Amino acid sequence: MEKEELKIVNKDEEDEMELQGYRVCRWRVAVVSLGVLCTGGFLLLLLYWMPEWCVKATCTRTTVREAEVVLLQSTDDFKRWFLAKVRVMLAPGRNPFDTQIKKVSALVIFANILISFSLQIRYFTLHSTKYYWNDEVHNFEVLTRLFFGVNEIAVKVPSVFKLLIKEVLNPFYIFQLFSVILWSADEYYYYAAAIVFMSVISIATSLYTIKKQYVTLHDMVSAHSIVRVSVCRANIEEALSTDLVPGDVMVIPSNGTIMPCDAVLISGTCIVNESMLTGESVPVTKTNLPNPGEGDKEGDAAYSMEEHKRHTLFCGTHVIQTRFYSGELVKAVVVRTGFSTAKGQLVRSILYPKPTDFKLYRDAYLFLLCLVAIAGIGFVYSIVLSIMNNVPAKTIIIESLDIITITVPPALPAAMTAGIVYAQRRLKRIGIFCISPQRINICGQLNLVCFDKTGTLTEDGLDLWGVQRVEKGTFHMSEENAYKDTLVKSQFVACMATCHSLTNIDGKLSGDPLDLKMFEATGWILEEATEEETSLHNRIMPTVVRPPKQLMPPEPVMSPEQDMELYDLSSAYEIGIVRQFPFSSALQRMCVVARLLGEKRMDAYLKGAPEVVASLCKKDTVPEDFAEVLEDYTKQGFRVIALAHRRLESKLTWHKVQNVNRDQMEANMEFLGLIIMQNKLKAETSGVLQDLRRAHIRTVMVTGDNMLTAISVARDCGMIPPQDQVIIADALPPKDGQAAKITWRYADNPSKHVGKAPRLEPVRLCLDPQEQYHFAMSGKSFAVITEHFQDLLQKLVLHGTVFARMAPDQKTELIEALQSVDYFVGMCGDGANDCGALKRAHGGISLSELEASVASPFTSRTPNISCVPSLIREGRAALITSFCVFKFMALYSIIQYISVTLLYSILSNLGDFQFLFIDIAIILLVVFTMSLNPAWKELVSRRPPSGLISGPLLFSVLTQILICLGFQTIAFLWVRHQAWYHIWTPQSDACNSSLRANLGPEHNSSEERDDHNIKNYENTSLFYVSSFQYLIVAIVFSKGKPFRQPSYKNWPFVVSCIGLYIFMFFIMFYPVSAIDEFLEIVCVPFEWRITLFFIIIVNAAVSVLVENEWGIFIVFFAVSFALFSLLLSCCFQGGIDLWGAKCLSWLCCRRRKVPKARYMHLAQELSVDPDWPPKPTTTTEAKHPLPGNPTENGSSYQIMADS
Repeated sequence: MEKEELKIVNKDEEDEMELQGYRVCRWRVAVVSLGVLCTGGFLLLLLYWMPEWCVKATCTRTTVREAEVVLLQSTDDFKRWFLAKVRVMLAPGRNPFDTQIKKVSALVIFANILISFSLQIRYFTLHSTKYYWNDEVHNFEVLTRLFFGVNEIAVKVPSVFKLLIKEVLNPFYIFQLFSVILWSADEYYYYAAAIVFMSVISIATSLYTIKKQYVTLHDMVSAHSIVRVSVCRANIEEALSTDLVPGDVMVIPSNGTIMPCDAVLISGTCIVNESMLTGESVPVTKTNLPNPGEGDKEGDAAYSMEEHKRHTLFCGTHVIQTRFYSGELVKAVVVRTGFSTAKGQLVRSILYPKPTDFKLYRDAYLFLLCLVAIAGIGFVYSIVLSIMNNVPAKTIIIESLDIITITVPPALPAAMTAGIVYAQRRLKRIGIFCISPQRINICGQLNLVCFDKTGTLTEDGLDLWGVQRVEKGTFHMSEENAYKDTLVKSQFVACMATCHSLTNIDGKLSGDPLDLKMFEATGWILEEATEEETSLHNRIMPTVVRPPKQLMPPEPVMSPEQDMELYDLSSAYEIGIVRQFPFSSALQRMCVVARLLGEKRMDAYLKGAPEVVASLCKKDTVPEDFAEVLEDYTKQGFRVIALAHRRLESKLTWHKVQNVNRDQMEANMEFLGLIIMQNKLKAETSGVLQDLRRAHIRTVMVTGDNMLTAISVARDCGMIPPQDQVIIADALPPKDGQAAKITWRYADNPSKHVGKAPRLEPVRLCLDPQEQYHFAMSGKSFAVITEHFQDLLQKLVLHGTVFARMAPDQKTELIEALQSVDYFVGMCGDGANDCGALKRAHGGISLSELEASVASPFTSRTPNISCVPSLIREGRAALITSFCVFKFMALYSIIQYISVTLLYSILSNLGDFQFLFIDIAIILLVVFTMSLNPAWKELVSRRPPSGLISGPLLFSVLTQILICLGFQTIAFLWVRHQAWYHIWTPQSDACNSSLRANLGPEHNSSEERDDHNIKNYENTSLFYVSSFQYLIVAIVFSKGKPFRQPSYKNWPFVVSCIGLYIFMFFIMFYPVSAIDEFLEIVCVPFEWRITLFFIIIVNAAVSVLVENEWGIFIVFFAVSFALFSLLLSCCFQGGIDLWGAKCLSWLCCRRRKVPKARYMHLAQELSVDPDWPPKPTTTTEAKHPLPGNPTENGSSYQIMADS
């Protein structure tokens, strides 16, 4: 059958995949089964590890519609493969894909479904998501609208047996099993038993950890409370939350609940704690979904989870309180269930995380392949040597395969993980919690950090600096506060007292910090109706605000004939909040409808961003100098909020207000004035940003606040130095046939006095090449540039420092834009509007009081940005530790490989207990203590390398290999040229000179040697030298400054090394027969021990000097006479750390080095571009490319002179 083109599922989403259809082929299955039998099951393991091979080996390609098995490949950088079996579901009723039924509402479909025939619906399941075949689009789709299933986030806890099988089938453990079988065949029973014991401990620990994680996750999501739901029947009946499906109308209990699904409010109001999702502990007010009137332009608009977030109750969030009217219940329509909910998607991302894309791990696999190649050389060498010496075939096979087990270190994965585990513990001690440990290493590479402003760089709490009221289109003088008896009945104070989303929780006001400060500044009192009061009245207003008695004018004396109730009513001044339109990040405003007690007409009060509020007001009510006054405040770093008011028509009753559209309410407002809030910098902010700047780590501000306020704060905190220029990019979308364009201007330095501030001026004709410049832009400009100026976007983010008025999704887009030019991006925010950006960044850290927020990989209990340098320092330390451990493990395997290869030449090998002593007593002890070095106390300007394949690291490893090879070869050859040397026999005693002289040739017969020829002078000499070499390279590679504390401060490592050195020198100079017998070493003359001592000392000196640039020239002249002097002279043109890369470039005859990072390459291009930065006499305008005629030079914009 002809191959069908690839299908795409989850198009343009994070988990987008290519899909191919296959049908099982019986003869292929039979051939594969035969291959499995012939290979002893190894082929089955290979197909288990490689799903794409499994499908292609057992199936034939077919169309996706007829597929029995689907093969999927992710379209991201990882290119992961998945296979899934296509199943068939018999669905009674009409075809759910019928286009005629599509037009009917979902409610009608389910109410009037006809059981006319059984429809076969084909689907497959992947990552807890079902994909159904849709005939209309000829592809598989996630169709939760039609097939809901049980409302359950099912985290199945696998049995211990299943986890064990999955863990044991890991390639690492299979390799260990192969090694153990091989060692047992070679009678290395003790060493094999030790490795089996270590593997069992490792597997048991891993199983316990994985099982615990599954149980914890299962317990977290398995809460299925019984909730009252309306199932479109005559009565409201109780049902399990697992039975909920989209379309059900559920009742939210008045005493609160934990939401079992995603639902949209259709009546009433809820106070919700969303900290589980966002990390933000401030309760959020959720209002009912607006009901558009007839003829409204939004009448046909579909419900959107993102746009209607303020009306949506998310699964897993805690509803604290509910508000309702005239006995009506608070109701919500279920919109998503199970894994489709926000919580379900979160759980799925935890269950099926993306692999970490980091150069270190890619290079580690390449390095292992190199070790396997080296093992292959040794494999061939041992076979040839054994055949030449007429060794039995069994011995040839065992010893040849043994070389492979030596070269690939079995403890490498555990050793690489140790540094990350230690770093995670250190982070936890300083209040930083991590749910993605692999990201710790990546944080060591961060070279750009984005910060939210409010609550991150500045204090959470805002202080009221003053107010500036407007009357008759003119600003009054600014006033310190609104707590005055003369203003108590003004519309300005009424707006401050009512336009908020505050609520009483356990007798304490709670809500947004800005709302809280604004309301407290009025001195008013907020009262909420109790449940009993609400049920008694027909049109009760649930929230009432009133001024304190001391602000009210003196009450008139009551006459005896007056009714007491009427007197109380006439003297009371209370405002009831009838309806709230909550604050929206996209709209940048909030609105309330209120009514003064005793008044028939209602009032609408509006609060929001000054530019937005002014645009909704009548022009004659907005002062002419509005822009200048606003600019003056924002340049000084104040946060400015504008207020507006509108008297509503008398025909608008309480019921009509509940259904009126927001846009109708927020039109033709009267401008009331400005509230000026002071947002102080946190004490730690400036110092931390200065540390990051010194470390050459870029800092960027991403905020929802006003641009000029953000620029002012950026200057105050040192993000933008005083001498640097800020260029503002104002982008306008296409309009009236004109192309999108960008105008350029620069922000002048902030005025330090209150007064009339100068306007923004055009950017100067040219900037000094030495002068730094920063771009600033708003969210609207960013959206236009992203859509119409793609080529320009990368240039702008290269110097972009302030991004203001950014919506949550735009923050995520900015992170992606920065990553596209190869920045390692960190993001620090409060977790409320930054969830997407925190997840997208390489290192996202949420400032939250919670121990672990699922909103980001890292959560800090410290409520300031001092956690950022701490995280980067620990990341750098963990990264350097990973390099050190990897280099050490590579050298360990190569040193052992050299020893075994040299001994194979005389048909010898290391002994069972020698292997055991090296691997357990030396390697494991050293590798797990050398990872304990804490991070260096300060950030330095240098960054650690991101991968193993780099000049300095390769030269370091290669030179140490050559040094170890040289000194082992010297010891091996030198011992054979000693006067006392002879082939060792059990009767030999080289330590006793008289006995040595009497030994004749008959004692040298090989017949008396042990079976494996372990005991001999070459073996003993190499054992001593190699044992010291392990310790030497451990010390040499265990580097401290500038990324880790010095090794001498790591006392477990120091004690381990000193203890091993003492033990090794002791058994070398003072042989103990029991130890010698145990380790299978023989006695050698004292003078040879002295010679070995000097070989070890010189080896240590050369290794240490080579790793330090200051000693390189000494080494060059000192060892030039040695056998490997030619190789060293090529490598030692400069220090390993500073000159290795230059040597590599020289050896490879490379030209001038081109930066690998795209942002560095782009910076080089822009430094010689005469048109950059843009000049004031030009406007950047988007091009309109003709069909089939791409734009010139691939540019999507052109520079035009202003008229």
